[in-house]
Amino acid sequence: MDLTHRPRRLRQDRVRGLVSETSLEPADLIAPVFVDATADERVPIESMPGHERVPIDDSVARVEEVLETGVEAVMLFGIPESKDSEGSRAWAEDGVIQEALRRITSETDAYVITDVCLCEYTDHGHCGPLEEELRAEEEVVESDGPTCEPTLTVDNDATLEALEKISTSHARAGADMIAPSGMMDGMVGAIRDALDRDGFEHVPIMSYAVKYESAFYGPFRDAADGAPAFGNRRHYQMDPANAREALREARLDAEQGADVMMVKPALPYLDIVSAVRREFDRPVAAYNVSGEYAMLQAAAEKGWLELDDVALESLLSIKRAGADLILTYFAEDVAEHLAADRRR
Repeated sequence: MDLTHRPRRLRQDRVRGLVSETSLEPADLIAPVFVDATADERVPIESMPGHERVPIDDSVARVEEVLETGVEAVMLFGIPESKDSEGSRAWAEDGVIQEALRRITSETDAYVITDVCLCEYTDHGHCGPLEEELRAEEEVVESDGPTCEPTLTVDNDATLEALEKISTSHARAGADMIAPSGMMDGMVGAIRDALDRDGFEHVPIMSYAVKYESAFYGPFRDAADGAPAFGNRRHYQMDPANAREALREARLDAEQGADVMMVKPALPYLDIVSAVRREFDRPVAAYNVSGEYAMLQAAAEKGWLELDDVALESLLSIKRAGADLILTYFAEDVAEHLAADRRR
């Protein structure tokens, strides 16, 4: 037996770190923060243990808590005081995100990214204003051929106009980065043009370039009160079966000026994270979504898994797949875990 090659030589404790191929740092992480214009106090999110909706008055304190762990960036999600069919509170100068932004950016050193979408702001819960389209039914009527009935779908081009208004209002309020998440065709180009026209050419765009229609979003929709009132988002979010389409989506966003490209969700789509990393020469982000967080929390509560270890291993796998940035509900816990490991 030839034992010339012994990989175990480099797995001993004192050398293991020196030859580690992938590192994870608090600076790689982005912490989501939910700001609720309807709340007077913090409201726990039952399906996401450890997370809360915070009132606007508490938004600075919440971000300071994140910064204390070593995480430097936050992503703001808003719950507005009212909703309508157009989602108009999303671009209001006194909107929940705009108010929170002004406070956070003036009182903290956090790097503040804002989610730009309409699902939390429309009364129907879809990611833009709706329009009717005619869809043929499968049944054939003898003399008239296929029947058609109207169905509601998101008006892509009207949504682009709304996204422009939201993005510029966020930039005026102090956003460091804009992150459109609605998967509308042409959204990056429209937002880039709007930001540049208004003198915000320095504000980068992190596009949700590849966002799948996923079963892992459930807890987030409870947290942000953004579940669709009817139907689903299959006609604008990607089919989980498709990989080649993901590169096409990413390429379109890159051509339109995306500075960072997001893949969402993360763990079920590590192959997509890896493919986007190989194909494009710009930073890649991955969203470790609410369902990924909730399932590990639930298993840990049952005593089936050690939460700190599986959270760290999950994020390390996302980084190893090629993500430069990770948006995750584990950001604070993992950052503290990493700091404790260094003190040992």
